[in-house]
Amino acid sequence: MKDQQKPESDTNLTPAQETLQGLWEEHVRHEFATHNTEETLATMVEDAYVNHIPVLTGGVGKDELREFYSKRFIPQMPPDTEMTAISRTIGNDQLVDEMVFTFTHTIRMDWMLPGIAPTGKRVEVPLVAIVRFREGKLAHEHIYWDQASVLVQLGLLDAASLPVAGIESARKALDPSLPSNALMGRAQ
Repeated sequence: MKDQQKPESDTNLTPAQETLQGLWEEHVRHEFATHNTEETLATMVEDAYVNHIPVLTGGVGKDELREFYSKRFIPQMPPDTEMTAISRTIGNDQLVDEMVFTFTHTIRMDWMLPGIAPTGKRVEVPLVAIVRFREGKLAHEHIYWDQASVLVQLGLLDAASLPVAGIESARKALDPSLPSNALMGRAQ
């Protein structure tokens, strides 16, 4: 995986916010660069949980998360995965990252596409991670993406007959000047 691009730095971060940002970046590095489950878990509290909201994958507590990270997440990440940062907001105990998640569906991805065989198709989807911290570690991750957009791009959902978008949603997230309201125009 290519390194995650960092959003523009906010020079007004407090030392505590810089610590949260550093911990999150370390966590992501272990997931996507070093592929090290134990180092990933070391950034988390004992009762941490991960919830991939669209498909309800993840786990609660380090035992479930160890199983999830070691069998369903880290080894099921396509080799060309990229994350393009859009924005980052950091509070006192929470961080929100907005990004575009890009990959080619060349391997099984139970964490995002349970039960779907690899299609070989390229996907670009906006993704938001809401990360809560407690006791100097990650307490939870709520990860959101538009599953309909993913399914359209994989050819598993027909955008022509439903009010959903495919790759356009990622392109619009990266470039707000692109046209809006295309789906409403199509419905008239």
